[in-house]
Amino acid sequence: MTASLRKLGSSSLEVSPLALGGNVFGWTADRDTSFAVLDAYVAAGGNFVDTADYYSAWAEGNKGGESETIIGEWVRARGNRDQVVIATKVSEHPDYKGLSAANIKAAADASLRRLGTDHIDLYYTHFDQPDVPVEEIIGALDELVRAGKVRYIGASNISAERLQESLDFSDRAGLARYVALQPHYNLVSRDTYEGPLQDVAAREGLSAVPYFALASGFLTGKYRPGTTVDSARAGSAAGHLGTERGRKVLTALDEVAAAHDTAVATVALAWLGAQSTVAAPIASARTVEQLPALTDVAGLTLTAAELDRLTEASA
Repeated sequence: MTASLRKLGSSSLEVSPLALGGNVFGWTADRDTSFAVLDAYVAAGGNFVDTADYYSAWAEGNKGGESETIIGEWVRARGNRDQVVIATKVSEHPDYKGLSAANIKAAADASLRRLGTDHIDLYYTHFDQPDVPVEEIIGALDELVRAGKVRYIGASNISAERLQESLDFSDRAGLARYVALQPHYNLVSRDTYEGPLQDVAAREGLSAVPYFALASGFLTGKYRPGTTVDSARAGSAAGHLGTERGRKVLTALDEVAAAHDTAVATVALAWLGAQSTVAAPIASARTVEQLPALTDVAGLTLTAAELDRLTEASA
């Protein structure tokens, strides 16, 4: 994937066309498996790892920060910090909830300790808090940038209005400005991003890094009528089978994948990567065997007709 690095918004960051999701590290992938997945991702040319301070507080026995800790241990073990773009997020860790200025700064320090590094390449607000003024949020993020603890900032799960308000404030005050946006976006979930949010990103020069790029695994094609999948996310993924849109998308994906002799997941990611403003979809692998279907997106270019076919099926 190295040959096809993409520039992330107005930043100097150049990232792979697939961001490796770290939500499974310390949850469905233990430390050794996580190391193996990270090694295989980098060996395939990947350089963009996405996590959050919250991952994976939802799992029994976890308290949040497990993913960051594993990534930090892996980076130290491999000595490759300068070769990897690490993105993490603030607002949801049980001990660091919200987007007050004090919490943003304390949470960033905690993430830096777990990651074992002196800087975070891309720091997202995980979920916006409309009751906190954008001036307070941007002000705190700017302090982190000026201190050298964060290189660039991004926003996830934010409305078009709040995103524009944040960007306008950054411009007026001459403070750090969002360069990336992390929306929920995929072939069966298009409504959240397409429209006003995508318009702001395009107008303001932000890159989108969509999460749930494979709809919790549904867009891998392994969920079919009558099948049972052993996955912690099987319930949410299988739900798409009951919708007309889901069935149409699977049919279209099967056709295009067969034409290229590639995996259904690779086609789904290629469609997403071809959309306006998208720099790199995020997808996770809990085993090394799941990884090639994701990293192969770097070598797949869909024709205009194939993109149209998928877009129409998912309308």
